[in-house]
Amino acid sequence: MNASSSFAIKICGLSTPETLEAALGAGADMIGLNFHPKSPRFVTLERAGELAAMARGRTAIVALIVDWDERRAAELVEALKPDWLQLHGRETPDETAALRRAAGRPVMKALGIAGAEDLGAVAAYRGAADRILLDAKPPKDAAFPGGHGRPFDWSLLAGLDPAQPFMLSGGLDPANVAQAIGLTRPAGVDVSSGVESAPGVKDPARIAEFIAAARKAAAAVQEGSQA
Repeated sequence: MNASSSFAIKICGLSTPETLEAALGAGADMIGLNFHPKSPRFVTLERAGELAAMARGRTAIVALIVDWDERRAAELVEALKPDWLQLHGRETPDETAALRRAAGRPVMKALGIAGAEDLGAVAAYRGAADRILLDAKPPKDAAFPGGHGRPFDWSLLAGLDPAQPFMLSGGLDPANVAQAIGLTRPAGVDVSSGVESAPGVKDPARIAEFIAAARKAAAAVQEGSQA
């Protein structure tokens, strides 16, 4: 997480210098580079390296991987030198911890939420992951993981241990992110399709709107908790 902010705003699935610069200019704390080939946001290692070079020292760089083994993850870290790994597959707590050791980087583990029963997995990853990302469960026939632009029932998070920090994802966009932050009080938010004009095509104006709305809402929550 960027040291400049205690609330992290992550723009994921960036794939062009123009949209990366839009995210950096708007003040993104984290940017995500997607290495899952089935995703419309997939980037090659060569393109990711170009984008990482632009972002390094300006924001935290997150490499999103899905069900990779330790050797492959370590090789990616050696080549790209990201600040974080984001695990978006079916990695168990033991596999998550092993990937963190092998890569030598903090790890963000994404967990799909559809019902209250899914929250039980959060405690299992405590100690294995540095940050939990709560996302909507993908449709059963989905070709790739993630929320696919759909939010889950945020009221489910009322039952989550308040001592467990998490980032929120799944169906967020400039219009609903303030409500989501106010209801769930996350440690950060992560958006991808909610700032796109088409699958995989980021919209600089929507990126700026999202970050401004999220920053304002997070500040309001912080002020309210201090009142």
